[in-house]
Amino acid sequence: MSDMSEPKKIGTGLKLALELGPVVLFFVGYSRIKDMTFEVFGTSYQGFIVATAVFIPVLLLATGFLWWKTGKLSRMQLMTAVLVVVFGGLGIWFNDDSFFKMKPTILYVMFAGVLGFGLLRGESYLQYVMDEAMPLKREGWMIFTRRMTLFLAALAVANEFVWRTMSTDAWVNFKTFGLTIAMFLFFMTQMKLFTKYSVEDKPDNEV
Repeated sequence: MSDMSEPKKIGTGLKLALELGPVVLFFVGYSRIKDMTFEVFGTSYQGFIVATAVFIPVLLLATGFLWWKTGKLSRMQLMTAVLVVVFGGLGIWFNDDSFFKMKPTILYVMFAGVLGFGLLRGESYLQYVMDEAMPLKREGWMIFTRRMTLFLAALAVANEFVWRTMSTDAWVNFKTFGLTIAMFLFFMTQMKLFTKYSVEDKPDNEV
């Protein structure tokens, strides 16, 4: 009975495949059909819209499988799935790719807003969701949250700039590789902060 309440373990490789797999499949699918036009019930759809229509169920299946294997989903994963369904669905319904392209902007703005609201209250909402995996002192969490808030806001601005001023190909490359690399580099630059403010377990008799 006790292990029912404990989070299920999942291999790092499988977790990474479930999280990044749908994005990679979207990139591959779009690359293959981007110059094609598909007639569906008398309406012409460009390759981007068709790739989006395939991406939505793939993402939902991957998210559902991740939940089944681990017993939990992060708020980011849940919000991403909801926004993909909403904005991807709007893009398909109106046959307009701009809905899907603005999805990352809305996601980053929402999370930056939530984190910023917490900072105004003198709290780090990141600490509530990440403290188990990465225990830091309160000061460290506040610094990291401020940086993350600014970083998410910068990503929102970058996404808006790219999709509004560049080609669809450029945006797909930016979404697939640019945002992923930017997130990786951001966390790498925070390693000094994590080390400085990390909470080390000490024996009970140690002051």
